[in-house]
Amino acid sequence: MSPALPEGEVPPDDGALPASVVDGAAGRDLGVYLHVPFCTVRCGYCDFNTYTAAELGGGASQASYADTALREIALAGRVLERAGLPERPVQTVFLGGGTPTILPAGDLVRMLEALRTTWGIAPGAEVTTEANPDSVTPATLAELADGGFTRVSFGMQSAVGHVLRTLDRTHDPERIPDVVAWARAAGLEVSLDLIYGTPGESLEDWRTSLEAALATGVDHVSAYALVVEPGTKMAAQVRRGELPAPDGDDEAAKYELADEMLTAAGLHWYEVSNWARTPAQACQHNLAYWRGHDWWGIGPGAHSHVGGVRWWNVKHPRAYAARLEAGLSPAAGREVLDEESRRLERVLLGVRLAEGLPLADVDPARRGAVAGLVADGRVDGRAAVRRADPRVVLTRRGRLLADTVVRELTP
Repeated sequence: MSPALPEGEVPPDDGALPASVVDGAAGRDLGVYLHVPFCTVRCGYCDFNTYTAAELGGGASQASYADTALREIALAGRVLERAGLPERPVQTVFLGGGTPTILPAGDLVRMLEALRTTWGIAPGAEVTTEANPDSVTPATLAELADGGFTRVSFGMQSAVGHVLRTLDRTHDPERIPDVVAWARAAGLEVSLDLIYGTPGESLEDWRTSLEAALATGVDHVSAYALVVEPGTKMAAQVRRGELPAPDGDDEAAKYELADEMLTAAGLHWYEVSNWARTPAQACQHNLAYWRGHDWWGIGPGAHSHVGGVRWWNVKHPRAYAARLEAGLSPAAGREVLDEESRRLERVLLGVRLAEGLPLADVDPARRGAVAGLVADGRVDGRAAVRRADPRVVLTRRGRLLADTVVRELTP
């Protein structure tokens, strides 16, 4: 069961935004996240807003989903135009889920074309879809590339069979080199997503997964520590003693191994959980989140942010479709961030980046904490004291303790 939506004020039925969103808009890029909430099976660790066919019931279907999403894209175009925002072509598009590639490639291309018609797609824009290794073929990847997609992010998670079984992943790990080769042959950039800390995964298992990912020659890797989320199948297994809970020291050792091996292979961290061979191969869509740009989230449960206004859609695909069919915004709630909240977000997100957080973004009352963070080895001292543009840049130890850094830099 995915987590409940946050509380917030009731948004207007037409989705109208306050006049304040125009302030500074010319300096912010526009991106689009498009949520596809379907999976063939629900993984035991996952708490995302996803559904299998058996869970959906009537009133929502994979077959009609693209047409429903097109209704929200049209609504979004009207809302941003009425808000008086300057015309901005979309710089990044990211299809996530769920498993976007469970839909026909033609549906994904059709949704991308609707974005192109509504706002335009900037030359050189990054257009990514997530995919499971068993949800693509050479033909579907070629169709996506021909339709304007530039990048695919495969949910590899592990190269070790027993780890994948614990995670309820359905793909054969031996398929990974094939799907990477197919994507590259189609002209797509490729990223691999990995998870470490799965119950029963040894350090050597994790090394095997890293070696397998690097052997494909990919230029981007994301590696995330497993979190056992409340309400998931895995949480129940841990509660019943069927699986051990992830161990923090074990996950720290695995993060350090990942950083060592990925760096040695020529991939460099640019965000705590992400490594890329060059800055151009970093995920530009996620960087836009971390840098506070604008994005519209299409789909059930999707979150959006424009000019300090954040809102989120109703969760269930059936309720989402019903509101759009009635001509209403699917937004379930929203909040207008005050300056204190925006500063907190800048710190929370900015410290995670290799480029660091400008010291000027830290509350003046908390800047004195930086010296202690340097002394403790969590923050790079040279970056913090340079005359031009001093920044808070995490060391590897700091990356392992990023949450503690945030707490010390915020009131």
